[in-house]
Parts: sequence; structure tokens; C-alpha cells
Amino acid sequence: MKTYSIAVIPGDGTGPEVTAEALKVLRSAAAARGFGLEPHSYDFGGERYLRTGEVLPESAVADMRRHDAILLGAIGDPRVAPGILEKGILLRLRFELEQYINLRPVKLYRQRDCPLKDKGPRDVDFVVVRENNEGLYLGMGGIAFKGTPHEVATQEMVNTRRGVERCLRYAFALARQRAHRNTLLLCAKTNVLTYAHDLWWRAYNEVGARDYPDIKREYAHVDATCMWMVKNPEWFDVIVTDNMFGDIITDLGAMIQGGMGIAAGGNINPEGVSMFEPIGGSAPKYTGQKVINPLAAIMAGQMLLAQLGEAQAAAGVESAVQYVLDHQIGGLGAGQMGHSTSEVGDLVAQAVADQSSTPAG
Repeated sequence: MKTYSIAVIPGDGTGPEVTAEALKVLRSAAAARGFGLEPHSYDFGGERYLRTGEVLPESAVADMRRHDAILLGAIGDPRVAPGILEKGILLRLRFELEQYINLRPVKLYRQRDCPLKDKGPRDVDFVVVRENNEGLYLGMGGIAFKGTPHEVATQEMVNTRRGVERCLRYAFALARQRAHRNTLLLCAKTNVLTYAHDLWWRAYNEVGARDYPDIKREYAHVDATCMWMVKNPEWFDVIVTDNMFGDIITDLGAMIQGGMGIAAGGNINPEGVSMFEPIGGSAPKYTGQKVINPLAAIMAGQMLLAQLGEAQAAAGVESAVQYVLDHQIGGLGAGQMGHSTSEVGDLVAQAVADQSSTPAG
């Protein structure tokens, strides 16, 4: 029996609560499809940092490379200054494991969850491919004359041909694989970022024309992209963009698909170890209340299965989530589900198991 080694970082706040439910569903999917899971838990996060002063041990990155995938709960503790955990754990793992794609499906499962007038599941079904290792997040820059009236702060937007092109190729291939509208839209700001985004524009057209002539190429400035995501989300198939713009538009995407309770994402290294997470953060004010929605973490697990090549198991989890949303869950916000966090996990895990025991046809 094929067995996958999964590194589990429950993290901070409500992270451990939703991670437990994601693992519950993953185990159900594994049992249904005849493969094994070996989770290995790591205590990286605020508690460890406050206790030891260490963000990540020196062995952490090498440890992560030994696993088939990583499941992350959440990073962020209000007792720790902003940036210490996020940069020291999340960004470090993204960079050092070369997870150069941030993948964000934006998919609406129920019309009532969408804040957009007259938009339903047929209208909101696209994917954002965000470059994940460069741009402003690389942290190049500095501060001079700090604390004085002459203070100067710089942060450089770094784009390399290698980094841009590998992101574009992933996005083109995904548009082809989805076979939805066979369209890739570049979201950038070529009229202002005339150096960095000129590189994106040229690479986009050169790669597309040469290697993906079957994929229609479209372009929109980032501000226009935000407008059309709200007015006409059905126009989109796959969007490719840089690190900063991707961070912004994917939160907008989360809202139009029903909120942070359903939004999952992947940090992908197509040739290495990838990491999957709910994108809503640690939500510390809900810690221990058993009211946080675990569906985003469960869908992160679904993405993990797909990346491992367990397509049937991934489809089963998504189908189970759809069933539970249609028949058993109220709202998607914290405390609005009509069930506790663990009860929602139980419902999805049971729906996965029920599918495997139902005869085809």
C-alpha cells in the first residue's frame, strides 16, 4: 500500500483546531481509496518562539524535504511582533523549499454565500497563480536615518526572467489542463511598473506565442482586475500575477467565493515538496471556542491530495464538502455553521466514507 509522509504544522490560534479536522478527512479519504498517511507534527509557531526564542530550528527545512507534502494550520500570534513568525516560518519555508507557485482556486459552492448580486457557482470558478518567491516579498531594501525627519525606507521589487517564466509556464499549463475557457489573463501594472512588469509582459507573450498557442492571452491592470472580479467574475479562467498583487486579489477572491471559511491555498514546488493551508490566518479571538469553520483547512487537504496525484481521493473530498454544504451546514462564518468545528469535520469525513461504500450507478 502506498503511504505518504505528511509534515503537519498546526501553528497558532485556531490552526490546531482546523488542522485536526483536515487530518480527519484526509484519513477518511485514504481509507476509502486504499493508501496510507503518516502525519508528523511540528510545533513551529508562537508558543515555541515565546518559550525558546527560536522561530525555526536549523534542521527544519531539511526535515520538511523528507516528507511528501506539508499541511499548515496557521501562523500568527498577537503576542509576537508582526513579521517575526510570518517571515521566519512561512516565507522562509516558501523560499528555501522553492515553492515558487502560490495556487488559489476561487470557486463558489453555494449561491447564497456569494456577496455579488445574481452570481452563482457557474460564475465564480477561476484560479489565481501567484509568483511566490520574488517581488517585494524577497525583502531587499533597508532604512536609513531611522526615527529622524530624514528617514528613508526602500523595499525593492525583484523579478528575474527565470522566476517570471517558470510561473508563467505553470499558469499556461494549468489553463490548458482545466480546459475551461482556455484563457490566461496576466494581471499587472505595465503603465506604471515599466521595468518590472515589462519583463512580465514580454515573457508572457513570448512563452505563450511559442509554446501555448492554443491558450488565449488576455491582460488587465490590477485595479481593473479587481473591478471585473466584482462585476463579472465569470470572465476569468486562470489569472497569473506577481507576488504582491497576487496576495491582494486572492483575498478579494476569497470574499466572492464565500469568505475565509472556505478559501484554501497551496504553495507549490512542482518538482519538490509543496505546502497547503487555509488562507484565513490564525483567528486568535476564536481559539478554543470550537466555532471556527474547518472547511478551508479541509479543502487545503483536498489540494494536497491532488498534488500527490491522488485525483480520485481529492475529487471525493470536494464532492463531500459540496454535499455537506448543500445539506448540513448553515453559514460559513465562525459560529454560523450550526455545528461545532469538530462536528463539521465529522460530517465531511462521513460523507467521504459514504461515497466509497455507495455502489456506482
